[in-house]
Amino acid sequence: MKKKNPAKVLVLYTFALIVLLLAIFLINRATTGSEQDMTRVEELPSIVNQPVIGQESAKVTMVEFGDYKCPSCKQWSEVVYPQLKAEYIDTGKMKLVFINTLFHGAESELGAIAGEAVFSQNKDLFWDFNKAMFANQPTADHDVNWITVDKVLEVAQSVSPTIDLTKLKDDIVNKTTEPSVNIDTELVAKYRINQTPTLIINGIVIHNPFDIESIKSVIDKEIGA
Repeated sequence: MKKKNPAKVLVLYTFALIVLLLAIFLINRATTGSEQDMTRVEELPSIVNQPVIGQESAKVTMVEFGDYKCPSCKQWSEVVYPQLKAEYIDTGKMKLVFINTLFHGAESELGAIAGEAVFSQNKDLFWDFNKAMFANQPTADHDVNWITVDKVLEVAQSVSPTIDLTKLKDDIVNKTTEPSVNIDTELVAKYRINQTPTLIINGIVIHNPFDIESIKSVIDKEIGA
């Protein structure tokens, strides 16, 4: 009877073990890959005196760190947000909070001050203004200087005739709402936000804001928690 070669047997066992470990890795990656794009913060961002859309009693709170000058924020506003609004916000399952994130200099600041000024006049109209600002962002060349006082007034006028344009202009020129913008800037620093848009859902940071399935999965889990 021919004896088995111990070295050959060891190689076969080693190969089988490698295949098994590789299979486990691939399965684990497939099931948890989306979760690896998420982290959890220890303390939820304060939403006191922030623009909020949705029912106050909603079980899920999504915080969006956004910038009117940011092209990715425009895309998120026009592609992802409508889906989430229809499925979760309008049905009372989630509320959304907007935090100004000034990553593009003076224009970002002007847009943020204007948004806060509209919010101070009419909390509900803020969201129409927010949507209109992203809609008016140029698609061809986002580096063009487009956020100006005149443009903001034009956008506000298109949103609603009830917005007091004279007061809005005064608030922008005099930076009346700058303290509110500064609060947002402190939140950006506190949570080390380095890209826009960044989403935080009940304390869970979503690093890929365009992965709609992962976002829905997190929301659904939080609703059922």
